[in-house]
Amino acid sequence: MTLRELLSHCDHTALSPTTTWDDIRALCDDGMTYGVASVCIPPAYIHRAKAYVGDRLPLCTVIGFPNGYMTTEAKIAEAADALRCGADEIDMVIHIGALKEGRYDDIEQEIRRLKGVCREHILKVIVETCLLTEEEKIRIAQVVSRSGADYIKTSTGFSTGGATPEDVRLLRAHTAPHVKVKAAGGIASIKDAEEFIRLGADRLGTSRLVNLAKQQGL
Repeated sequence: MTLRELLSHCDHTALSPTTTWDDIRALCDDGMTYGVASVCIPPAYIHRAKAYVGDRLPLCTVIGFPNGYMTTEAKIAEAADALRCGADEIDMVIHIGALKEGRYDDIEQEIRRLKGVCREHILKVIVETCLLTEEEKIRIAQVVSRSGADYIKTSTGFSTGGATPEDVRLLRAHTAPHVKVKAAGGIASIKDAEEFIRLGADRLGTSRLVNLAKQQGL
């Protein structure tokens, strides 16, 4: 797979708390230049970014980020506001504590309600695999499969670890075929990206592939 092909699977991402509008504008410029799947940016910048890129680039944002323990109503309000501001895709974080308590029905209902807000817009569900046991990963893959969400996503990139080949393989094996997998966090090289795609990831959350493309003069 060429670097250009990998970039088409990439959510080019800037979610640091110190991210400025200049950073977002540069991210959008890169996203349009290199043909990424989307740029993933903080909700506060969606409105301004939409005015900047128009329909030239899909905008993704994060909801309940990064810990996921907001109320469902708060997440719904966040998502609705982001969509009004021009977001095309929503990446939401589940309530990890609820998962640890075995409240899978509550998590499924929350995801269903968020998808009801997103409607035709893509909803990705961040499950933070680095905090889960293997059994919990399998159970949450089954929950996401039933929920109406479009993707299951490994990680926020802000916890104790990011995507691993083992987790992508496990999620792909236990998530329904109609739900895609997004690997995020720690994707540092073309080799990493190719491996995650080979194992079944459809999206990659990273900023490093664009930086590699620049280094190669692509």
